[in-house]
Amino acid sequence: MKQSLQLKIGQQLTMTPQLQQAIRLLQLSTLDLQQEIQEALDTNPMLEVNEEEHSSTAEDASGLNGEAPKNDTDTNNDTDNPTADTTEPGTAASEDSGATPEDTADGDWNEEIPNDLPVDTSWEDVYQTTSSGSSLPSDGDDNDFETRRGTTDSLQDHLTWQLNLTPMSDSDRLIATAIIDAVDASGMLTITIEEIYQGLQATFEELELDEVMAVLHRVQQFDPVGVASQDLSECLLLQLRQLPADTPLLDAAKLIVSDYLGLLGSRDYKQLMRRAKLKEPELRDAVQLIQRLNPRPGDSISSGDIEYVVPDVFVSKQEDRWSVQLNPDIAPRIRINPDYASLVKRADTSTDNTFLRDNLQEARWFLKSLQSRNETLLKVASCIVEKQRGFLDFGAEAMKPLVLHDVAEDVGMHESTISRVTTQKYMHTPQGIFELKYFFSSHVSTDSGGECSSTAIRAIIRKLVAAENPKKPLSDSKITTLLADQGIKVARRTIAKYRESLGIPASNERKRLV
Repeated sequence: MKQSLQLKIGQQLTMTPQLQQAIRLLQLSTLDLQQEIQEALDTNPMLEVNEEEHSSTAEDASGLNGEAPKNDTDTNNDTDNPTADTTEPGTAASEDSGATPEDTADGDWNEEIPNDLPVDTSWEDVYQTTSSGSSLPSDGDDNDFETRRGTTDSLQDHLTWQLNLTPMSDSDRLIATAIIDAVDASGMLTITIEEIYQGLQATFEELELDEVMAVLHRVQQFDPVGVASQDLSECLLLQLRQLPADTPLLDAAKLIVSDYLGLLGSRDYKQLMRRAKLKEPELRDAVQLIQRLNPRPGDSISSGDIEYVVPDVFVSKQEDRWSVQLNPDIAPRIRINPDYASLVKRADTSTDNTFLRDNLQEARWFLKSLQSRNETLLKVASCIVEKQRGFLDFGAEAMKPLVLHDVAEDVGMHESTISRVTTQKYMHTPQGIFELKYFFSSHVSTDSGGECSSTAIRAIIRKLVAAENPKKPLSDSKITTLLADQGIKVARRTIAKYRESLGIPASNERKRLV
């Protein structure tokens, strides 16, 4: 077989390192972005925190300097492009950040730094990378707020602490420790008391089951009330026994919990009244007493990870105009250190100068990527506000159908970019704080030839269920009929799907005594 060389012309899509960095920053959440900026500050000597106070003027309207750019959407002007009058963030930031050649001693160093890298290169191919440092602050500031103020005690730690304060023999203390180890996060025993007894027989040959039960009863007196219960009935009974003896219908509540808890769970009130020999008002008051109990007592002690939602965009109405503004606190104010930037010398190939030049270029690209992120986020948020004015004015029932393609066309970007921008980004509105993806929903056709958002349908379902008669809850078929009366045609199975997504139980489970 003869070998030969051939030239072929082809096209393929590639991304420059700058574009890769911009896309990576674009899809970061607020907390991840703060960590990324802190890491850049720790590893790049050219970047510094700009602690100077800036006046809120048009020249300072930049996400890089910490000032949030604004965009006012006129509710009386139906323009196709709501971002046409948007103040471009970062316009004056480059002049103030210390990264321009005019602010340096040798202004012509920029000529040797390219604006773009070739598409087939990476950061490491051209510039030295600094060692990855820790993103934790070295000073004693309040950045570790959650760690220092959050509790780390588990339910077992809380029970063990009470056990150490309880006078008890050594053998009983070991039994209590075994019982506490079998308690899960909700406060219930994961194994039966017989299994605990069998596991302790290897240590205590003469141990009897009554001794284990006696220790169990002592552990069940610990806080929270109802802990170390073997089942739900016992958990609720322990809590009822802690109530004062003169509590109205206490005996009836104990009878229902101990003998007829299954009937109460299935909401068979007629059968429950007949067997418990209670009248409807008495049963209603007893059920209300039981509903005040906690079926998962351990949840009040177990501490989970606290998740904070920091809005990226603020939306407010000022003089009949919806104002869109980036959150100025989502990122620290950073800039390029002008003193270090002035040390870069032209035509100097020394190691120190190369190190400074590489970090300077990396800092410039990082600031540019942050600027691009803020601009894109503001444009997308402004477009969403323009299209969802009804939601901002009247609530979820006025939500309009919206898909990624609609926003992508208006802002002139690809749908994948819109998807990255709206992921884990939150908007603070008069209606509450919502993820940007919340404003995107499918549509359902109406009898009048229009469209109704699936989010609006969910809001209508929630409103209908809230206003229903508790004795005769609305079935899915009835809700379908009520929506059809409003001109919205939705199948019954679709109503069931929307109802389950809202966490609303079925009609037979919503039935209760008035």
